[in-house]
Parts: sequence; structure tokens; C-alpha cells
Amino acid sequence: MHGAQFRDAFLCRLLGADSVIRVEGIHKSFGEVHAVRGVSFDAPNGKITGLLGPNGAGKSTTMRILCTLLKPDLGTATIDGADVVTDSLAVRRRIGSLPHGSGLYPRLTARENIAYYARLCGLGQDVIEDRIDEIVQALEIGDFANRRAKEFSHGQRTKVALGRALVHDPQNLVLDEPTTGLDVMATRGLRDLIEKLKADGRCILFSSHVMQEVAALCDDICIIANGMVAIHGSVDEIRQRTGREDLEDAFVAALGMVETK
Repeated sequence: MHGAQFRDAFLCRLLGADSVIRVEGIHKSFGEVHAVRGVSFDAPNGKITGLLGPNGAGKSTTMRILCTLLKPDLGTATIDGADVVTDSLAVRRRIGSLPHGSGLYPRLTARENIAYYARLCGLGQDVIEDRIDEIVQALEIGDFANRRAKEFSHGQRTKVALGRALVHDPQNLVLDEPTTGLDVMATRGLRDLIEKLKADGRCILFSSHVMQEVAALCDDICIIANGMVAIHGSVDEIRQRTGREDLEDAFVAALGMVETK
């Protein structure tokens, strides 16, 4: 079974059938707060889909539902056809998550943090070390791979958390503000890696508050406001529909569309 994750990812890329993050009319409330109100969108393979919105818009709640941390009150969400509620274990095999805040175990080294997550994902010991070696090389973390996480800078923690998200070779990635707090070189390196993952045919859902970053990376954008989808389309489509050339201006205009509904 330890090779199931790699087999699933390979078949998804090979077949391309239903290999997508799909959200259909999800709602989520916390007491009297209706955080998500009928959000729907698709994020396809081989593209970077930006999920944007002001603080409190519902995007983080949406991402947590996709990562099976929350259950929607209404609606459905699937990862490569696997339902996040009724087939949550299959979803976790197919998804890699980088939450806002790394959540590393401070007393474990980078390698130990990644290896622990690999075991949680069901990888066998015979493949874990090879996978960690590949990740250490790809993310260029060899200089601190054997140091404890409590000694890491913010950028180092982010890289290790990304390595943890990639260790089981997921077809789908959910990245919540991954470049926050990174310096220029670390940000550039992370963007290059995200582009490589896209070129490999992965499905990437990406959240950021940096409009220049969104314009440079994202193929499609879904803007959420007040728990609803304000607009969804390519960068050029959003500029055209809002009548704004600057993406930040287009973002503000899209938020106004929800306020007038």
C-alpha cells in the first residue's frame, strides 16, 4: 500500500479524467457567522488557480474544507473525484497542503518532520529516505536538513513545510500564502518551484495577497468576497470584465460586484 499514493498520482496525470479540484455550492457557518455562501469553482490540472479575497472573505475556510479539516454544511467538494466528506482518506492521499503557518515540530529536524508526515501518509520505510533525498535536493535545504526546526528562519520553515506537503507526490497542492515573510531570493526560488510543479501537470490552488505575484503566477483567479464568488476567470478575463487594467484595481472592482448583489 505504500506505493498507492504514487500510483494514484501517476494515473491521475495519465488519464486526466476528473483530475481537478472541484467546489460546488459549498456553505459553511460558525454559529451566526455564515463564512462561505455557495462558493463554486474548478481548479484544473496543469494550471495555477489563485484563490483571492480580503481577510474574512471565506477563502481560508474554503481551503480547510478542501483539506478535509472542516466539513461543509451544504454543497460538495471533490479532489480528483474523491469527496472531501465521504472519501476523506482518498482526498488526503491526493492532496498536499501548505497552510498559513508551517506547523513544524520544533524538536524534530527537517528530515524528521518530513519523514513523520510521510509515515502518516502511508509511505513505507523503503521509499521514505529516497523521497526525502529528492525533496532536500529540489528545495535546496541540505544545509539545514539535519538541524532542529526550532532553529529555523521563517523561510527555512516554509521550505520544510512545503517538502512535507510534497513527500507523498500529490497531484494537487493547496498553498495558503506560501511566500508570506520570505526574502526576495527565497520567494523567487519558491515561485520557480511552483512553476515546475505546474509544468509537471499538477493542480495548484494558490492564495496570496500580493497582486504582482498573482499576476505573474496564476492562470485563473477566483475572487471571493463576503463568502461568495465575486468573479472567476483568467487574469485577462477579469481585467476585461471589470474594465480595469491594473489587477489590484480589478480586485477592488470585483469586490464591489458582490456588495451590489
